[in-house]
Amino acid sequence: MKETLVDFIRHGEPVGGRRYRGDGVDDPLSETGWAQMWAAVGDQAPWQRVVSSPLQRCQAFALALAEKHRLPLSVEQRFREVGQGVWEGLTPDEIVQRDPAAYAAFHHDPRRNRPPGAEPLDAFGQRVAEALEELFSDCPGEHVLVVAHAGVIRAALGYVLQSDPVAWYRTRIDNAALTRFRRGPYGNKLEFHNRPSLG
Repeated sequence: MKETLVDFIRHGEPVGGRRYRGDGVDDPLSETGWAQMWAAVGDQAPWQRVVSSPLQRCQAFALALAEKHRLPLSVEQRFREVGQGVWEGLTPDEIVQRDPAAYAAFHHDPRRNRPPGAEPLDAFGQRVAEALEELFSDCPGEHVLVVAHAGVIRAALGYVLQSDPVAWYRTRIDNAALTRFRRGPYGNKLEFHNRPSLG
């Protein structure tokens, strides 16, 4: 069986800095965000294809990278960020000021304490798992890069490690950090997580 590698890279810092954007606030990358992304990949391009979230903080860099290295690019709707309901557009500090109890409850159990209007975490995890499983199945023996979001990477980790969604937000995921999964003869494995560069 040919082994398949799927690398995820989180988008760099968007314009406006740290805030909950979900899938409804589509800020572009800031200058810092672009610099973070290029620093993470350098001149390397070990991939056979690039897949991106549809949101511009991911897709713009994915397109630039694919064009630079003449790689095929596809957009996967299921890799968009988890919907965060009424929190979208707000910073963590703004959420704490408005409702500290809700923010604390979310971090204690993000599965049962969703922001009003947010996408259910189980449904989000299911769509990410299906998209990742399709990549493994459709790209045997290839090395694929997915440009996506912290939430998507958390859900992918949850799928590969078979962890409950309540634990997903206990994982640190930095801007432009890389996570690698390997599909081999004995199933899916996490190879590394939150690496700042390919080097």
